[in-house]
Amino acid sequence: DSLPYSIRVLFESSVRNCDGFLVKETDAMNILDWKTKQNHVEVPFCPARVVLQDFTGIPAMVDFAAMREAVRNAGGDPVKVNPACPTDLTVDHSLQIDFSKCAIQNAPNPGGGEVPKPPARLSPLRVQPRKVPCRGQGGCRGGPCEPGRHPAPFSAQIENTPLLCPFHLQPVPEPEMVLKNQEMEFGRNRERLQFFKWSSKVFKNISIIPPETGTAHQVNLEYLSKVVFEVQDLLYPDSVVGTDSHTTMVNGLGILGWGVGGIETEAVMLGMPLTLTLPEVVGCELTGTVSPFATSIDIVLSITKHLRQAEVAGKFVEFFGSGVSQLSVADRTTIANMCPEYGAILSFFPVDNVTLKHLKHTGLDKAKLEVMEAYLKAVKLFRNDESSSREPEYSQVVQVSLSSIIPYVSGPKRSQDRVAVNNMKSDFQACLNEKCGVKGFQIAAEKQNDTVPVQYEGNEYKLSHGCVVIAAVISCTNNCNPSVMLAAGLLAKKAVEAGLVVKPYIRTSLSPGSGMVTHYLSSSGVLPYLSKLGFEVVGFGCSTCVGNTAPLPEAIRNAIKQGDIIACGVLSGTKNFEGRLCDCVRANYLASPPLVVAYAIAGTVRIDFETEPLGVGFNGKSIYLRDIWPTRKELHTVEEECVISSMFKELKEKMEKGNKRWNLLEAPESTLFPWDSKSTYIRCPSFFDKLAKEAVAPQPVENAHVLLYLGDSVTTDHISPAGSIARSSAAAKYLTSKGLTPREFNSYGARRGNDAVMTRGTFANIKLLNKFIGKPAPKTIHFPSGQTLDVFEAAELYQKEGIPVIILAGKKYGLGSSRDWAAKGPFLLGVKAVLAESFEKVHRSQLIGIGIAPLQFHPGENPSTLGLTGKEQFSILFPPELSPRMTLDVKTSTGKVFSVIALFENNMEITLYKYGGSLNFVARRFL
Repeated sequence: DSLPYSIRVLFESSVRNCDGFLVKETDAMNILDWKTKQNHVEVPFCPARVVLQDFTGIPAMVDFAAMREAVRNAGGDPVKVNPACPTDLTVDHSLQIDFSKCAIQNAPNPGGGEVPKPPARLSPLRVQPRKVPCRGQGGCRGGPCEPGRHPAPFSAQIENTPLLCPFHLQPVPEPEMVLKNQEMEFGRNRERLQFFKWSSKVFKNISIIPPETGTAHQVNLEYLSKVVFEVQDLLYPDSVVGTDSHTTMVNGLGILGWGVGGIETEAVMLGMPLTLTLPEVVGCELTGTVSPFATSIDIVLSITKHLRQAEVAGKFVEFFGSGVSQLSVADRTTIANMCPEYGAILSFFPVDNVTLKHLKHTGLDKAKLEVMEAYLKAVKLFRNDESSSREPEYSQVVQVSLSSIIPYVSGPKRSQDRVAVNNMKSDFQACLNEKCGVKGFQIAAEKQNDTVPVQYEGNEYKLSHGCVVIAAVISCTNNCNPSVMLAAGLLAKKAVEAGLVVKPYIRTSLSPGSGMVTHYLSSSGVLPYLSKLGFEVVGFGCSTCVGNTAPLPEAIRNAIKQGDIIACGVLSGTKNFEGRLCDCVRANYLASPPLVVAYAIAGTVRIDFETEPLGVGFNGKSIYLRDIWPTRKELHTVEEECVISSMFKELKEKMEKGNKRWNLLEAPESTLFPWDSKSTYIRCPSFFDKLAKEAVAPQPVENAHVLLYLGDSVTTDHISPAGSIARSSAAAKYLTSKGLTPREFNSYGARRGNDAVMTRGTFANIKLLNKFIGKPAPKTIHFPSGQTLDVFEAAELYQKEGIPVIILAGKKYGLGSSRDWAAKGPFLLGVKAVLAESFEKVHRSQLIGIGIAPLQFHPGENPSTLGLTGKEQFSILFPPELSPRMTLDVKTSTGKVFSVIALFENNMEITLYKYGGSLNFVARRFL
């Protein structure tokens, strides 16, 4: 009764899976004794299922294909190589925004001081679109339009899901841009998709969810999640691990789950338990009532701040208190989604009456719902709302008053740097003044008010510091929350009715997490208003957040560079690292969807919404944000009417049908994948070249050079970029040598199945700050020759010379999204060890899982305090028998000797390291 609910799920799993070998009785008893054993013992966890997305899923499936090859070559049976744990892979990260802005959009503001005349009052179900020629490409059945063919004015009915051509008033099956982007996605990624199709045919226990269904986290939440599994009359809690940091989203539904590295995930897929240190559990008590102007995003960012201050890194967080019942499941999943940003392993909301009510609305069978409720109450996994119910005991308690939360955005470079919306203008001004760093841009005072004129589409505009050039309501996990998405739509509706417009050069886009989001935006009547402001649906999948946005117009890019303008991107996502969206957009802010729309209308972040208008509407009236902000009552009314079980039913039908392009896609059916030596997408990696049945003693690292000397907060984005491939990069040179043009490069994420591309992409981020170079650049020094080279080229030279390499780093090395290539890439570059002040937990385990030693400086020590320049050569002696967190001696070529801590947390990690990583450890079982 006193155990936290999340620990109860771990306990149930250990009892059910206890086999005396991988899971022992002592493991179950240690979990039961959590109060005294937390942080002191390692316990195994067998999740009920695994979820993958295609960026991280394709290397996993390529490894499985390579493992079949290696097992066959070693005399084993390749057919036995299959996932042992049920696995779902969603192809959702392939979408790129090649086409944005709809044909039906706003006319630019008229010149000469004119203001647009107000139209007759529109009904809530009608919108007056711009008069532009129908191009006959959107599926309109009326045939191509000719100038003058249609009388004006005209209006388009918008209450139904099918969009209507404003000229013929005929249904358009899907927005033109969606079809174009889908066509490009399938054409660009055909080879990868064929590989996924082959995987779905030959591997047992895996399901591939095709493109254009939705994001992995969204599909996981809406379709794959069971809450309670029922297998052959056995009931047990749903639980999941995945290769995406946003896997934590399902904790809002009462499903224990978190993101781990692709390497550990592959081991789980092969039937190995996940090993974790029995964690502390921080109880987060929510009290008070939410402010009507605070969205779920504001709640998320406020809780993020509180939990960062509480230092919850590496811990479970569990929510309780009277405020929990005030949050919908959508609110909870939004909060749970952000837990990687404040360092927690997961943020858990136990199942309660709110959860059951949500499941009922999704159309879950009544009998199943009754069984679920009875089971969860029987095993004490159901949270009671009654004040008299006993709350669990926690390691510590953090209190958050919902009443104190006000609207915030985050940025301009890090998600943890929150800015109150009413302080945005002054904070951005401070950023211009500050020295270059985590917030500052160091713009000279005399240049802070500079403007650069630019001609675009026949009109002149002026760009200045703070101008918004990207505004994206993207396919990220906060889109699962109907209230914030509907708030954006209702705000857009009021803005259009008031006569407000968005400047045409701003790269606006709307990429919902799934078709269900589009459904309720459309059925509520707000989608065309978003379209009219330029927020046209571009497709379903990760886009702007992972760097897949289309380039800015050339005129805008040139103007930004010419004037050294600090241009801004505003997006409703969770990642805003500098340079991630576009290399010329240096300030990026995370905001709720309605604020993304508001800043797009304003055209700048240098605005005080309280005292300055968003713009001028009809009849020259100044329109303020308060004039168009939807009330909570409006939101709740629309939400109740639109978020209904029929939407979930439609998604389930879509999941079962797949899509036409996917269904017609041809793929081989052979047991072994037919590798194509000419392929630049799929290549058999070399991880299993030394597959052995027995472990070997750790080998010493002798006379290693430092490949990179890095500072604090080096993210997985710095290590393994997920965006576009720069034309001057080592990866671009490789692809060019294969006969590809820059247009055909695609992205790093799309080419994760090719180790040659990914190795060259390792440390290729333009914002990488190597202390050897002294400025941001993907370069390093090859010390034997003294040359400054691309990181890959230097590593390649070291390998040819037989010289091992290491990395020196500061605090929080490996921060950010879980990414297996952030470990695989350095391994293939020849990196033997990373010496850092501290590591991000998931990345540390990934390094071990691939065979790289994570070594930590003692507290208070770092390369600087030890007098290291990084130009020395280093020798690290590993004893024959390692033990968790043992001290190792390091000797340098200058005679200096110091010690570091080997960050192996348990004996299993040491075993994996001895075998050369988890993949080789698991693969040997098939020999």
